[in-house]
Amino acid sequence: MLRFITAGESHGPELVAVVEGAPAGFAIDIAAINHDLARRQKGYGRGGRMLIEKDEARVVSGIRFGRTMGSPVTFIVENRDFKNWEKRMSADPRDRGEAKVVTRPRPGHADLAGVLKYNLEDIRDVLERASARETTARVAIGAFARQLLAPFGVHVLGYVVSIGSVEAKVPPSMPIEELTRVTEESQVRVADATAEQAIIAEIDACKKDGDTLGGIVEVIAVGLPVGLGSHVQWDRKLDGRLAHALLSLQAVKGVEVGIGFEAARVRGSQLHDEIGYDRELRHFTRHSNNSGGTEGGMSTGEPLRVRVAFKPLSTLMRPLKSADIKSKAEAVGAIERSDVCAIPAAAVIAETVVAFELANAFLEKFGGDSLAEITRNYQGYLEQVRNF
Repeated sequence: MLRFITAGESHGPELVAVVEGAPAGFAIDIAAINHDLARRQKGYGRGGRMLIEKDEARVVSGIRFGRTMGSPVTFIVENRDFKNWEKRMSADPRDRGEAKVVTRPRPGHADLAGVLKYNLEDIRDVLERASARETTARVAIGAFARQLLAPFGVHVLGYVVSIGSVEAKVPPSMPIEELTRVTEESQVRVADATAEQAIIAEIDACKKDGDTLGGIVEVIAVGLPVGLGSHVQWDRKLDGRLAHALLSLQAVKGVEVGIGFEAARVRGSQLHDEIGYDRELRHFTRHSNNSGGTEGGMSTGEPLRVRVAFKPLSTLMRPLKSADIKSKAEAVGAIERSDVCAIPAAAVIAETVVAFELANAFLEKFGGDSLAEITRNYQGYLEQVRNF
């Protein structure tokens, strides 16, 4: 089983990511992981923090001469901004006086629930770990997992389908290679130039108002074999695992697979993907993909499509009403350095989270201790499916 853990605070010295269960023999390109980290930092509407940081993963275990060893893989990403917070985030109790205590929780953030749950007096003890800065580690992990899928022809892409009230159109027949190129060139990671300008204008207006914007991203994965996941237990269902992972991301409030909630508004005859068979290629086909590439908790072999709804960020420059946790007096939420809109970055984050879950399901299905063993298992399974 592939699993991970992250550690580190937003303004601490570094973020740490540990991945366990990666087989031996996979070629790992650290530059490609750093490329995904750089993609996460981009996007119109980001704040000043991204001007300070230059996120790069440093390998401290599990990879030797560019290949996995079968042992836990550890990445460290330095927080360059820590130099400005060294005393305020110090582990030394003698530096306690350097910190300004945060007592005004922000509506929509983990602030209030966190201090009540952990019996804390300073909201910073919650907000530092609750911050979306943690997704830097998640992206490093997912970018690594993407390279476990690459030898088997699996391609995963995240992009933006709407920000605020502006929806971006995606040509239905656009190949994933072209969709990748177009969205990578966009300032807001959309495939619709008209919508891009409207979104930029909305972000500018929102910034002027001291407000924030959310949006919806879509992640697609092509090249998946049929049968990842399982119907036999609730926690083995592929779509359930994807939803769990995506809902664990900061600010996510909804996940849908395929046409999602729209499926509840149409008849079964309009929804279900009819089945065919290609005798030349010897495999079953679907005439549509409303299910988004899963049925019964398993991949169907069709492209996986998942949409993720991110709420607007909780830090507003014109903060909402709150109450001071010490005095109980009426107040407004604290102001922390933040973005106006982070949805272009959220698309990259969701993409890498999906890549990790797919790699985990892939290794469960075709498991082995090395790339060579997994390849044999995978090829044998494909032959079994073709000969069904």
